[in-house]
Amino acid sequence: MKPRSVLVTGGAGFVGSNLAVGYRLRHPECRVLALDNLKRRGSELNLPRLREAGVEFVHGDIRNREDLTELDLDLILECSAEPSVLAGYGGSPDYLINTNLIGTLNCLELARSRGADFIFLSTSRVYPIGALEGLRYTEDETRFVLEDEQPSPGASARGISEAFPIQGARSLYGATKLASELFVEEYRAAYGLRTAVNRCGVVSGPWQMGKVDQGVFALWVARHYFGGGLGYMGYGGTGKQVRDLLHVDDLLDLVELQARDMDRFAGGTFNVGGGPENSLSLLETTELCRQITGNRVPVRRQPETREADVPLYVSDPGKITDLCGWRPARSAAQTLDDLCSWIRANEDLVRDTLTS
Repeated sequence: MKPRSVLVTGGAGFVGSNLAVGYRLRHPECRVLALDNLKRRGSELNLPRLREAGVEFVHGDIRNREDLTELDLDLILECSAEPSVLAGYGGSPDYLINTNLIGTLNCLELARSRGADFIFLSTSRVYPIGALEGLRYTEDETRFVLEDEQPSPGASARGISEAFPIQGARSLYGATKLASELFVEEYRAAYGLRTAVNRCGVVSGPWQMGKVDQGVFALWVARHYFGGGLGYMGYGGTGKQVRDLLHVDDLLDLVELQARDMDRFAGGTFNVGGGPENSLSLLETTELCRQITGNRVPVRRQPETREADVPLYVSDPGKITDLCGWRPARSAAQTLDDLCSWIRANEDLVRDTLTS
């Protein structure tokens, strides 16, 4: 049964706004609310498109339970987060913890009080850094390549599955998301909520205001389009580190499936990403961006590896594919091309945000 009223938290952010707008356009009979505190620069640019799509914007903060108590809904899409994997390093982790953990608990309380379904967008960063660093891989001309035989269960040439071990440190950001996952499961068991957890890899597409620490593919396209330097940071400065890439519209396709049939997905945790077919190294991304934009920009080499980085991560989405048939329909190249087309169509609007 399709929900009649949906709350998207972090609804003016990149993922949240795309899910809110996309869901509303596909289901105009459904009331869609987008709640956001507008802290992240560029989120305010999404307000007109939310309004044009018929999405109701709520200026609020999931850290404040009072901002949630008056909302009436059937489904919560919990997309809000401090998304930087570097958050908390070199300073206080208060905002990170209060948003990514306490905020999720407030959203779970709202779901409990309303009897609402709950879809939680988690992250591949719940997997420990040490275990990911210990993966066996070879090096070819343009990238690092996972071997099929690996020292850890849940890892193969197909990527990382849900069976990968979670013991070990994973970054403060990853810890808040894993802790939230545990509370999602406890609320499901204690209160009978229908919940689903999507551990997303790198998600990208139009309306992503990419930064060095979050949204790297959008940053790469923007720098090639507007001009500006880039850097291959870590791993000898070769640019061969690899991530899989998921178009945000593919994520919307999955969330739409889950919202329509929560009984099928209830209690599940799923690795959701582009998979090996939609993976790119930074070196390969540079070449694609040159082809798409027709521009070349300087790329410096910085051999030192940043804290909390890993040489490669590729999602194995086999579990969710086996369950419902979902798989990414848009290639990594299409995602970069869509980013470039969006920038070109909104050049004056997004220039300051994407070049600062």
